[in-house]
Amino acid sequence: MSQQIGNLGFLGAGRMATALASGCVQAGLAAPTAIHAADPYEAARTGFAAKIPGAIVGDDNAAVLAACDAVVLAVKPQMMAEVLAGIRDHVEPRHVLVSIAAGTPLTKLAAALPAETRLVRGMPNTPCLIGEGASCYSRGATATADDAALVCRLLESVGLAREVEESLLDAVTGLSGSGPAFVYTAIEAMAAGATAGGMPADLALELAAATARGAAGMIRATGLSPEELRNQVTSPGGTTLAGLEALSARQGAAAFQAAVEAATNRSIELGQS
Repeated sequence: MSQQIGNLGFLGAGRMATALASGCVQAGLAAPTAIHAADPYEAARTGFAAKIPGAIVGDDNAAVLAACDAVVLAVKPQMMAEVLAGIRDHVEPRHVLVSIAAGTPLTKLAAALPAETRLVRGMPNTPCLIGEGASCYSRGATATADDAALVCRLLESVGLAREVEESLLDAVTGLSGSGPAFVYTAIEAMAAGATAGGMPADLALELAAATARGAAGMIRATGLSPEELRNQVTSPGGTTLAGLEALSARQGAAAFQAAVEAATNRSIELGQS
């Protein structure tokens, strides 16, 4: 069993908090009774408690801070200022706070908390909900190597985790944060192409989703680039080439690149507001 990380707190008990807490428990990083969460909404508290039986769930943020050294700030960005103001007097030197709120830079978090508060900013994505996340994190100026290691273990319990400079987190948001929606769009479009050829819609969607998963798995399993793998299935005058030419004529690849760039730029704008 993995070495446990002690009591772990969550301010906010929504889907992402629930996924992270559940991942920690399943990975053996924390016992269910070591998980503490607070949320003002009863539905969120009920859902969290149902997913992690034995967890201590309530509506008091201060109680979570009192019980835990490591606390995840899993609230909406628009709620962050209010939450930070409410916990400021309860933050102690023993705490490390981990924010997973999009578009909220470390400087903004630090300005609302006591000096020298240890902060780490993380960017998980929704596939964390099924243990297939792609997450990055950045430590603040006063966070320690042990703090970073703790966050890495937390995020790795629900998928891939990489430490990056905070300046890259907007690009991370644009790619892995928003990216699932872009992949869903591609899957949806591919399935529509098959239904146009007479395939039943449910079978088309099943095959398109499995194809996307298999293609991604090939990149990870082989270590080959997308271009190399694409060339392996593209024959002169063949069906794949015909499809790729149709994509090129409609600037399909460029559209996906533009989507990531637009999402990245929007993340930058949100961080400046």
